[in-house]
Amino acid sequence: MPEGWQWDSTLFRGSAAFYERGRLPYAPGFAAALAAALGLDGRGRLLDVGCGPGTVLLAVAPFVEEAVGVDPDADMLAEARRGAERRGVANARWVGVRAEDLPAGLGGFRAAVFAQSFHWTDRDRVAEAVFGMLEPGGAFVVVSDLKDASGESVPPPRPPSPAHPAPPAAEIHALVRRYLGPVRRAGRGTLPHGTPGREDLVLARAGFEAPARYVVPGGAVVERTADDIVAWVFSQSSAAPHLFEGRPAEFERDLRAVLRQASPGGLFTECLPATEIRTWRKPAHGAATPPAPEDHAARP
Repeated sequence: MPEGWQWDSTLFRGSAAFYERGRLPYAPGFAAALAAALGLDGRGRLLDVGCGPGTVLLAVAPFVEEAVGVDPDADMLAEARRGAERRGVANARWVGVRAEDLPAGLGGFRAAVFAQSFHWTDRDRVAEAVFGMLEPGGAFVVVSDLKDASGESVPPPRPPSPAHPAPPAAEIHALVRRYLGPVRRAGRGTLPHGTPGREDLVLARAGFEAPARYVVPGGAVVERTADDIVAWVFSQSSAAPHLFEGRPAEFERDLRAVLRQASPGGLFTECLPATEIRTWRKPAHGAATPPAPEDHAARP
C-alpha cells in the first residue's frame, strides 16, 4: 500500500450493512464468464480473498465443489453468511483472516479471486502466499470494473434518454470532503498517494505467467432511489460511518438534501459498468515459456 498507510480493523467499520443495497452489481453474466475463463466444472476449490459480503463468491460457488471466503471484517462475514442462507448456497464457508496471514491452513485451490481487494494488501507478500496455495495451472484472478490503460475506471455510458438524473457524484464527493477533509480517508489513516497499480509486475515477481484479460459488457440501465445512493456512500471505506465521529446522522441529513436538490422525486438512473476479469496462471509442471498477454471480450 502507499507509504504512510497501514491496514487496520476500522477500514470498513459500519459499511457491511450498506453493501448489498448500495453497490452496483457486476455486469450481468460475469459469474458464468469467470467460470468459463477458469474452466470451472463443478470440481475443485475456489478462494475469495477479501470476500466482503460474498458478492463474487456466492455467484461463483455453483461452479465449484467448495468456495472459501476470507476477510478480516467480522461484519462482512456475517453479511456473507446471511447471503448464503438466503440464496441456498451450501458449499461456501467463511474464515476471518487477513490476506497477509495466508495460507492459514486452508489447503489448496484451483483459483484465488480478488474482487477489488488486492490493492488493500501487502501485495508481494500475498501474491507469494497465494502462489503456494494454488495447484499447478491454478489461477490468480482480479475482478474489477473496466479500467483504461492508465488504470482508471472507465465510466459507464449514460442512457440516451434517461428517465431520471444521474447521482450527483461531484456534489457528493464535495460534501464528503467538507466533513472529512481533502485527503481520502482509510480506517484510522489516509491514502495520500491513491490506489496502487501494476499488478502485472507484482504477480510476475511471484512467478505467475503473463495475464489474460476478459471483459464482460455492462450497459444495463438501473433505477436507483435516494436510499440506494446513501447506502452506496456509506459502503465506501472513504465514507464509512465511523469516520464521521458522532456526526453520521448530520452527514446523512446533508447528503439527502444534496440528493433532493439533484432529483426532487428521489430517483436516479445509472448504467452498470463493464466488468474486467484478469487471470494470471501458476505454471503447470514443465510449462514452456509464458505466453504473451491475451485479450478477450467475454459474452455472458
